[in-house]
Amino acid sequence: MDCSSMNCGIDERLDAMNHAQFAELCGLKVVSVGKGEAVVRMSAEGKKNAMGNLHGGAIFTLADQAFALASNSYGDPQVALCSSINYIKAAKGDLEARAVIVSETRNTSVYEVRVFEGETLVAIFTGTGYRLRR
Repeated sequence: MDCSSMNCGIDERLDAMNHAQFAELCGLKVVSVGKGEAVVRMSAEGKKNAMGNLHGGAIFTLADQAFALASNSYGDPQVALCSSINYIKAAKGDLEARAVIVSETRNTSVYEVRVFEGETLVAIFTGTGYRLRR
């Protein structure tokens, strides 16, 4: 099968990720997915910590979903090798994560995900993906 001219199951892969139980439980909503990029939104409702801010785990989950969608938006499937997040500012409202590819080799890729509350930068996530060969 020549995948250069065919979708090769990418739409099905992205749809499965978008409708995974955990993504639905967290209320993650895909805004857009393009080659090596994705935008995902999350409501703040039900995701606050004891201080009234969005829980760091919820922010990480949002960023991780954007990374997963972007890294699986073309080519062979990818899984995370490692990921990290820097929390820049506390957030109380709805968030949007914007993932973009930074670097790519034959086997790995690096993505940066910036998380915003409105236009305020809340966190920067970096994810390294490993390409699974078919």
